[in-house]
Amino acid sequence: MSFVTDTFGTGIGALVAMFAGLYLASLVVLFATGLTMTALNSRHPDRKIQKRQPTHDAIRDIKSSTVQLLITSCCLSIGLYFQMRGWTLFAPVALSWWSVPLFFVLSLMLHDTWFYWGHRILHTKLFYRFHKPHHMTVTPTVWSNDAGSSVDTLFAHSYYALVLLVVPMPPLVFLGHRLFDQVSAAIGHCGYEHFASPSARKPWPLLCTLYHDQHHQYFVYNYANYFSFWDRMCGTIHPTYDERVEGFEALYAGKQDQSQ
Repeated sequence: MSFVTDTFGTGIGALVAMFAGLYLASLVVLFATGLTMTALNSRHPDRKIQKRQPTHDAIRDIKSSTVQLLITSCCLSIGLYFQMRGWTLFAPVALSWWSVPLFFVLSLMLHDTWFYWGHRILHTKLFYRFHKPHHMTVTPTVWSNDAGSSVDTLFAHSYYALVLLVVPMPPLVFLGHRLFDQVSAAIGHCGYEHFASPSARKPWPLLCTLYHDQHHQYFVYNYANYFSFWDRMCGTIHPTYDERVEGFEALYAGKQDQSQ
């Protein structure tokens, strides 16, 4: 932030500079994650979640993603700009050994709540037309995450424009959360299960790729983003999720036994 303020001050130039830098960084993360997961998937075809092949056009999804990331970067820039100008309820807490993990986990939990209920709203009759372009991909791929409509993107990512108004989160933690969000969501759409573990199933609240893949496949389950507790509390978790996670764990164990 000091580089931005030292170079562009605190006026509109700082806002534009933040937007440009965040958008460029988002594109780098988009392609770095996409190419990495594509290479990893090709090495482990047995870990494909759905038997059906994707019917989407990867180029279409990439083009859509580059547009939607403009909106996400705008939301991020607004939140950081407001905090930089002091237009928030509280000044950001300094980085420390306790503030980084505390605010990172807090932001994940707040965003997961925002995402879950916003996602449920998008599945109502009134708003589904905005979410439908994203659901046209029943078998998602790593390029599917950001593809969709602008209203859809705003439902999920307006969080980044608003949260700093009320939560004194250090800006680096805020950016770290966004980086985690983009990478984990891309992995969650990649179509192959590489991260199934006991921590990704009951009684633990964490997730693996299968979670969001089932949402695309079955439509009315698994609405959350990082944790399963909202779906478990509201009865919207897919009934086979925990069992299938265990199945992938057994697959990993079997492969390891064969290699020994």
